[in-house]
Amino acid sequence: MKLKEKDFAVNQMGRVTIIPEESDDLWILYNIINPDDYVTTDTSRKVHHQLNDGKNTTASRVRLSVHLKVTYRDFDKDSSTLCIQGRNLEPNGYVVVGSFHTLTLECNKPFELHKKVWKHDIVEALEERENHEVCPDAELTINLFQQDHAEIYLIEKGVTAMVSKVETSSSRTGGRKSSSSSSFSNTKNVFFREVFAAFIKHVDLNKVKNTVIASEDSKKDEFRRFMISEAKRMKIISVEENIGRIVVAAGSGCNGDLKDLLGESTVMNLMKDSMVRLQIRALRKVWDMVSSDSDCACYRLKSVESAQEMGAIETLLISDELYRSDEVATRKRYGCLVKAVKDSGRDALVYSSMHVLAEQLQQFTGIVAILIFPLPVLDDDAY
Repeated sequence: MKLKEKDFAVNQMGRVTIIPEESDDLWILYNIINPDDYVTTDTSRKVHHQLNDGKNTTASRVRLSVHLKVTYRDFDKDSSTLCIQGRNLEPNGYVVVGSFHTLTLECNKPFELHKKVWKHDIVEALEERENHEVCPDAELTINLFQQDHAEIYLIEKGVTAMVSKVETSSSRTGGRKSSSSSSFSNTKNVFFREVFAAFIKHVDLNKVKNTVIASEDSKKDEFRRFMISEAKRMKIISVEENIGRIVVAAGSGCNGDLKDLLGESTVMNLMKDSMVRLQIRALRKVWDMVSSDSDCACYRLKSVESAQEMGAIETLLISDELYRSDEVATRKRYGCLVKAVKDSGRDALVYSSMHVLAEQLQQFTGIVAILIFPLPVLDDDAY
């Protein structure tokens, strides 16, 4: 995230121009931008013009700048888009003062944020993201073939986004399948061609470290052969030059589930030394401890805080919905806990709600600690 024209200080009024660079930046901005804040940015709007005959009209999109007082914001986790709705406060030729307008904040698109009061935790969160090192490469792309569709995922720094879902023709026509083998082959080629087109549209192989093709049946191998053949036919250099980084993963253990697939050895090895791998391994370790009724894991805030006071935490796992809660007191409490763990030289892993394993972490109330030594006296029923 880039911050420009910074003119704000803690507990004072101020403004800043923000340029989000990653999908995780947008999620953090969703937690930072609140109702009654002010957002200014350039946008476009469809405008109808009346022709000279006075009867017919034509439409065109015009560029304009809008200054909104925020009334509502929404984050779509699948598409990683942040929508801001508010009342327009400044007149222009196309949006009436006081009327509602909706903006979509996007990566690499600057906007100005104005707050009446900049709270300490918000300033801290912005400065943390500004100093965050941007990784231009996604960790992984996954093409996961299900029985009647294919899903394409991009995974980077713990954020998992489904960028495309392609259905087979049989699923679109109510499950009717072709009777002849030649028709079936043609249908499969059409499906593979659509999946390949979606892959090329959403994935830049020059910016993705590795690609995994997975299925429980032979589709993974068939699609990889199709991809190589199609890339050669269409002269798609990016695929031909990176074919060695496109691998297949045995899907027999994943049961069509992305969470299980990420635990497969083939996939884990591709994510060596990455934050995603670290987060997956930590949560797996927690599950193993819970399954074996180990005293070296505890969850719920009060128990975790007690463990930290005793210097017993080895690794803290926390959801960003807690760490960046809308409730100031809650956010401050969890923030102090994360800081204390890090200051003691231990690991604190913040899981994005867009992480594929976020749902599993929520089963532990969103926070869990792996302990250096057992503390059986801790009461996990306490909040």
